[in-house]
Amino acid sequence: MRLRVTAGFLWKKRKGPWGYSFMCAIIDANIAHEVFGTERPPAGDAFFNRVNQGGIRLVVGGKLRCELASREFQAWALQAQLAGTLLSFSDDRIQAREQELQASGPFKSNDVHILALAQISGARLLYSNDQNLHQDFKNSRWIAGPRGRIYSTLRTKELTPGHKRLLGQRNLCRA
Repeated sequence: MRLRVTAGFLWKKRKGPWGYSFMCAIIDANIAHEVFGTERPPAGDAFFNRVNQGGIRLVVGGKLRCELASREFQAWALQAQLAGTLLSFSDDRIQAREQELQASGPFKSNDVHILALAQISGARLLYSNDQNLHQDFKNSRWIAGPRGRIYSTLRTKELTPGHKRLLGQRNLCRA
């Protein structure tokens, strides 16, 4: 088993083609209240619990760090970074990748910074209700190996079998 130390964390390499034995995810600012708010819907609560149990590592960096500036997120983020459930990436690195992406083609969404963060961090799970961003994130031109997956509460706020399936996967991090 190979061990890798990055940003002060020790990660165990999985025996498989993708990533590590945990999942990396990005939370879009448009649903942060569903995960960090006081009145979480069942799907948001399940996501939050999975993060707090260490099964999901949230990644932040670049413009997203500023977008997630709510008091609830900031209070949680401090403890999460110490616990290793929040991985922080260099704002400069994310912004440089964002500029490269902007030059390489048209996008459906105005959230290219999310795609840049996914490419740098290896996160392949996005919790968002932005349908244009969904299309960009699932486009193999921008996110591949493995392809991006979407955790959304647009259709229902209840915890569905699809939500449970996504929360149970471990191959959604290509760090």
